[in-house]
Amino acid sequence: MIKSVSIVSIPVRDQSKALEFYTKKLGFQILTDQPFGAQRWIEICVPGSETKLALFTPPGQESRIGTFSNIGFFTDDMDKTYQTLTARGVEFEKPPKKESWGTSAVFKDLDGNTFALSSK
Repeated sequence: MIKSVSIVSIPVRDQSKALEFYTKKLGFQILTDQPFGAQRWIEICVPGSETKLALFTPPGQESRIGTFSNIGFFTDDMDKTYQTLTARGVEFEKPPKKESWGTSAVFKDLDGNTFALSSK
């Protein structure tokens, strides 16, 4: 049976700039960076996580760049994470909002792809 999510693709315009954003600003680790046709196959991950993210846009899918991603990240300290990422230049749509189920915020990568960030 299915046991986990293996990889999720994030469509990007410039793989080098995207790799720098995800590693320098978000703190992700590089798992794979190798030639793949006209592009590179780049896999990254949140340190300690088994789920991989691919910074890759299949030919013909360029219209997906800069859209809502359906990807959510979790933090155990929303205030600290928000402050750290904001200081690194990560753009948030608005400050974190506390709800009955937890706290959430939405941030963007350099291509305008949006991601949820939540905590309990």
